[in-house]
Amino acid sequence: MMVNQKICSRCVLDTTVPNIRFDEKGVCNYCKIHDELEKKNPLNERGQQRLNQLVNKIKNKGKNNEYDCVVGVSGGRDSTYTLYIAVKLGLRPLAVHFDNGWNSEIAVSNIKKATTKLDVDLHTVVADWEEFKDLQLSFLKASVPDAEIPTDYSIISVLYQTAAEIGTNYILTGHSFRTEGVSPMGWTYQDGRYIKSVHKKFGKIKVKSFPILMLSELLYYIFIKKIKYVDLLDCIDYRQKEAGEIMKKELDWEYYGGHHHENIYTHFFQSYLLPEKFNIDKRKTEYSALIRSGQMTREKALKEIRENSYPYDKEIVNYTISKLGLTTDEFEEMLSVKPMSFHDYPTYYSIIKLCRIPIKGACKLNLLPHVFYEKYLG
Repeated sequence: MMVNQKICSRCVLDTTVPNIRFDEKGVCNYCKIHDELEKKNPLNERGQQRLNQLVNKIKNKGKNNEYDCVVGVSGGRDSTYTLYIAVKLGLRPLAVHFDNGWNSEIAVSNIKKATTKLDVDLHTVVADWEEFKDLQLSFLKASVPDAEIPTDYSIISVLYQTAAEIGTNYILTGHSFRTEGVSPMGWTYQDGRYIKSVHKKFGKIKVKSFPILMLSELLYYIFIKKIKYVDLLDCIDYRQKEAGEIMKKELDWEYYGGHHHENIYTHFFQSYLLPEKFNIDKRKTEYSALIRSGQMTREKALKEIRENSYPYDKEIVNYTISKLGLTTDEFEEMLSVKPMSFHDYPTYYSIIKLCRIPIKGACKLNLLPHVFYEKYLG
């Protein structure tokens, strides 16, 4: 609930967001980030020219390969639509899926139907369940709001590794600043050293079945292999409602009831763990992005957040606790531990800050997504 909190006059981000700043008109710094990203990703004629140039580069670079790009797929709306658009643009993607053991039946079905109907090959990396469970439990024990980054960062690592293996220079992702915004760093931070330091302190099992890239490996893929990470949906006028209708008609795609709820653990994490323990409501970043891009009114967003807490499914909560091998008492004990942050564990963040200039250059060259600089150094 937004009680005695300052709220941005343009979106619905408020002072529950760490380090949020407001200008003299009450507009927050995340709205300013959105405006900068709009300038870098215009939807006018110049933007169409940039998209055409990008597509031509991908095709020319990969003309002698079986695939000219990889697309990460989860079965969700954003990633499925990215795959759909890539094919419609005449690209030859390899769909890549990271199976962490938490797929919903709908997600699995969506992936199968999309790749079949679009005639796209699917490469799946399956995590050893005991390894991944141990990693997730480590982050719960660490008491940080970044408990989903073992999945997020593993997906990134798998995509870079796969792109290098098949000899492509392009990774296409389904993130869009117009529908998801920029997640505040105090809510979500990730790097390989952070993941491994938390796992070393709280984990018991060595990870062997999937990659977790360290900084040297990431730099190798970016600067030596010259693999570019492209948020394709930033290049088009991506509208969630219209995209869902198109995919339902052409791919028999099915909605799963909530933002990123195609993954059971993500459903639990966003709807229950974050609000319950950390007072974090991810709807604020999503709704704010939709407001800025004209897909939702601010009044509707404020009404939804003020009148309704983030809805969660008690069966999903109980199922998640059980699948992690925890008793209710053990889970409640984890919830009661004082919240911590990534600043309490070894990370690469100090190095990232020192490398502000080369990172900015890498973003300009599209070796890194522009949002990387805006989030961590902007």
